[in-house]
Amino acid sequence: MNRSKILVLDFGSQYAHLIAKRFRALGYYSEIALPSADLSVFEGAKGVVFSGGPSSVYEKDVPEFNSKILDLDLPILGLCYGHQLMAYSYGGKVGKAEVGEFGFAELELNDFGKASPLFKGVSPKTQVWMSHQDGVLSLGEGFEVIGSTKDCPFAALQNLSKKRFSLQCHCEVKDTPEGNKIFKNFADICGMEVNWDEDTVLNHILESIKKDSKDKNVLLFLSGGVDSTVAFALLNKALGQERVLGLHIDNGFMRKNESKNVADAYHKFGFNNFIVEDASESFLNAIKGLTDPQKKRMAVGENFITVRDSVVAAQKLNEDDWMLAQGTLYPDIIESGGTKNSHTIKTHHNRVDGIQKLIAKGLIIEPLKDLYKDEVRAIGKKLGLDDQLVMRHPFPGPGLSINVLCSDGNFSEKDSEELKKAKEELDKVTIDQFCADCTASMSRSVLPVRSVGVQGDFRTYRFPACLTFKSEGDGFYHIPKVREKVEGASSAITNGASYLNRTVIKLYQKPNLKDEDLKLQEGYCDRRRLDQLREVDNIVLTELHKHNLYNTIFQHLTIDLPYASTRENASFVLRPVCSEDVMTARFAWFSMDIFKEIVHKIAELPFVDALYFDATNKPPATFGWE
Repeated sequence: MNRSKILVLDFGSQYAHLIAKRFRALGYYSEIALPSADLSVFEGAKGVVFSGGPSSVYEKDVPEFNSKILDLDLPILGLCYGHQLMAYSYGGKVGKAEVGEFGFAELELNDFGKASPLFKGVSPKTQVWMSHQDGVLSLGEGFEVIGSTKDCPFAALQNLSKKRFSLQCHCEVKDTPEGNKIFKNFADICGMEVNWDEDTVLNHILESIKKDSKDKNVLLFLSGGVDSTVAFALLNKALGQERVLGLHIDNGFMRKNESKNVADAYHKFGFNNFIVEDASESFLNAIKGLTDPQKKRMAVGENFITVRDSVVAAQKLNEDDWMLAQGTLYPDIIESGGTKNSHTIKTHHNRVDGIQKLIAKGLIIEPLKDLYKDEVRAIGKKLGLDDQLVMRHPFPGPGLSINVLCSDGNFSEKDSEELKKAKEELDKVTIDQFCADCTASMSRSVLPVRSVGVQGDFRTYRFPACLTFKSEGDGFYHIPKVREKVEGASSAITNGASYLNRTVIKLYQKPNLKDEDLKLQEGYCDRRRLDQLREVDNIVLTELHKHNLYNTIFQHLTIDLPYASTRENASFVLRPVCSEDVMTARFAWFSMDIFKEIVHKIAELPFVDALYFDATNKPPATFGWE
C-alpha cells in the first residue's frame, strides 16, 4: 500500500500490533515489520516505533536487529524492550531492575520532560502501564532523562538532536490514559498527516476477501461470538449468501441454551445460510481424561477440523470448491506465539497444527486477523449488526471447556515445593496499608491450582493467592468495599512474588467445611462438570442483565476448579473484566448489594463448596485460567 506510514518493529511484544492499531485509530496509517528488515522496507516511513518484547537486550538470544535502522534520518520511539534497546545501542547500560513493575505506575515529568515535544499537553504526573523486569541503568550517549516513576529513575529518555525518544511504559494500552496524546505528539514529530479511517479499513477487508477466496465458496465456523459473527457478515457482504455457509457446532461447551439463542439471533437478522451441528459427544471424547491446558486446547482445535470434514461429507460439498474461514483476531495469533519473536502464552484453537497446515496451503480466510475486539465491534456496527450480536461478551470456539480446570488429583513433588515457596512469598508481602479496615481478621493462603498468566511478554503458570476477610456467618465472607484497595493489594502480591500470578478473594465456603477439607480432586472436563459450570455461569449472567451491568463490562468468565471436599463438588471463581482490546484488562467491580445477591444465589447450589472473586488485572493474569 503506497502511503505515508509509521512503521512498528515487532520485537515479540504481546502489544506490538496494538501500537499500530492505536496509530491507525488516530488516523495515521501504520504497518508492522521485523527488526531485521532491510532498509528498503522503510520506504514511505515517516517514523519508527520499537515495540516491547520478552527478551533481555544484554543476552545472546535476542531478536535479530538491523542496527543500520538507527542511522535513518527518521524519528524513533522505543517502548519497553525498545526503550532498553535504544539506551543499549547508544552505549547505555541495561540490566535487571531493582524492582520490576507490573501494572499501574505514575510517570512524573521533570523540567526537560515538560518541555519535550513528546509530552506536549501531557500531565506532569500521569498514569502509565508497566510490564518489565529489566531497566535502563545508565544513559546512552546524548540522552537525557525526561521522566521517572517511583521504582524506575530512567522511565522516559530523549535525544532531541537525533529525534530519539524512549519510554519504559506501554503507551499503546488504554491503561496509559494519555498514551494517545503521546502517540499523536510522536506523529506530529514525524510530520505525519491523517491518512486512515474506518471506511478504508472496511473496504480493504472486503476487497481482500474477494481476492483471497478467488472463485471458491467459503465455510465458516460460527461460535456465535462477536468475532465469527462479524466475519460471517463480512463474507456475506463481499461474496453473497449463496457462496457462504456458516457452521455452528454445538460442541457441548456452550453456555446454557447458547446454541438456540445463537440460531434465533441469526435468523432474526436475516442470516439463513447457516446450519447447526450437534457434535457434543465427539468433542467430549476428544478431551476425555486430558488435564494439560495446552493439550486440551489443541484437541478441541483439531476436532473442529474432524467435525468440519464430516459436515462437508454429509452436506456433499465438493472439497475443491470450498475454503474454510475463521473469525481469528490478532490477539489469538500473538498469544499463540504466532509472530517470529513472540512467546506462546496459550495456544488458541484456531492455531493448532491442522489449521496451520490449511493456512500454509492458502485454504483459510481470516478477515479479522489484523484487528482487535473493539475494531471488530466497530466494523460490525458499520455493517448494520445490532447490539445483540455485536456487544455480546466474547465466547471463543472452545467455549466453557477452557473454564473447567482439570487434574488427575496428584500433586507432584515440584508442585509441592513451588506451592511452599509461594506461601513463603505471600507471607512476606506487605499489604496491610491496602486492607487496613479489615486486616485484623484477614488471612492469606495459596490455592493449590495453577493458572496461566503473562508478565513481561512471558507466559507464566503459577498459583493464585487467596485473601479471606472476616466471616459474615453461614459461610459468607466480608468483601472490601473500596476497589482501589483491593487492586493495590492484588498488585503488591503479584509484583512481590515470583510464584504467584493472581489474587482472589474468598466470597463463600460451605459452613460445615473447614479449609483443610478442601483438596485438589481428580476432575476432568466432562458433561457433569460442564453442566455444573453452566448453572453457576447462568446465575451470574442473568444478574448482570437484570441490573443492566452486562454491557458495562467486557466479559465475565466463571471458572470451575477441581478443588473441593469431594469429586462430585467443585469450587468456582468469578472473573469479570473490563477491557477494550483484550491485550490488557482490569477486573470489574460491583456494588456490595449485587455481589451479595450473586453469591447467595450460587451458594444455594448443592455442589458448590467455595466461591472466589478474581481480583487480578492483565497483566499479570490473563482473562481465563487456562
